[in-house]
Amino acid sequence: MNTSEDVMERNDISSTAVLGTFAGEPGGFVAKLSDLDAAKLNADPSIKTVEPDRIISLGGCFTIAEPRLITWNINRVGYGDGRGKTAWIIDTGIDMAHPDLNADGTRSRSFIAGITSANDDNGHGTHVAGIIGAKNNSIGVLGVASGANLVALKVLDSTGTGSLSAIIQALAYVNTNASAGDVVNMSLGLEDVSPTLTEQVLNTANRGILIAIAAGNSHQEANKTSPANANGANVYTVSAIDSLDRFASFSNYGNDVVDYAQPGVNILSTYTHGRYAYMSGTSMAAPHLAGLLLLRGRNLNVSGTAKNDPDGVADPIAHY
Repeated sequence: MNTSEDVMERNDISSTAVLGTFAGEPGGFVAKLSDLDAAKLNADPSIKTVEPDRIISLGGCFTIAEPRLITWNINRVGYGDGRGKTAWIIDTGIDMAHPDLNADGTRSRSFIAGITSANDDNGHGTHVAGIIGAKNNSIGVLGVASGANLVALKVLDSTGTGSLSAIIQALAYVNTNASAGDVVNMSLGLEDVSPTLTEQVLNTANRGILIAIAAGNSHQEANKTSPANANGANVYTVSAIDSLDRFASFSNYGNDVVDYAQPGVNILSTYTHGRYAYMSGTSMAAPHLAGLLLLRGRNLNVSGTAKNDPDGVADPIAHY
């Protein structure tokens, strides 16, 4: 009998309510519960947290573009050889057949019920992947850590929406499959704070896995949302700047949790069906830092600061 079944039986709840489990520390399970059943579990001393699932989503706009090679943003932060290094991208998936990406189909997974493929049917995850590791070749664009292994952990569907529980399960998968020194990119977020998600992010980071997180696009304090509020060793929340190092008008802020600023306005990168697109957001800023973390680990350099940072203390701009 597994742990979830034992807990459910002890609280007189049908085991059929369990929709899925996730391993690692902290482990747990996802279940469809009545208010009464949730209260029973909340009172169980073996249960640390009972938290309602909720919807996550993406924002932003894009323009399909013809490919170029080295873009302004890559010149701004620098670039290097990422071959042999691994980035785990928790997002909408990756275009597995994109000729400019080294997508890892073996380790990629979908955490969306009813969807088995981690292939990207939205475009956001592929765009993030290209910023991190687009190949150093004669086509398309160049990534910060060119040629890196890109693992798609699909938690968002074609509309860019998904669930909190899917993200937590993806992090649990990272815990049992990634190695210290690998990098996780999380260009997504809730509209509020999830203690469970925050704890899971910190637990993953405690394994020596480096995590780049988008600060969010609501022009508010980043500590009001998860996972941007996560703050600890190996966790890096990232705000956005434009090509003139100006703090992006949409970017969340706050030196209590924001660690670095990176390019996030009019960023050209890979897109679905072998295409390329421009996108803006802290979703684009975080993977720049993810690429730098692949190349340099914790030993990041700084080149300048964000201009007009609304919290009054300019975020440093990381550079190779």
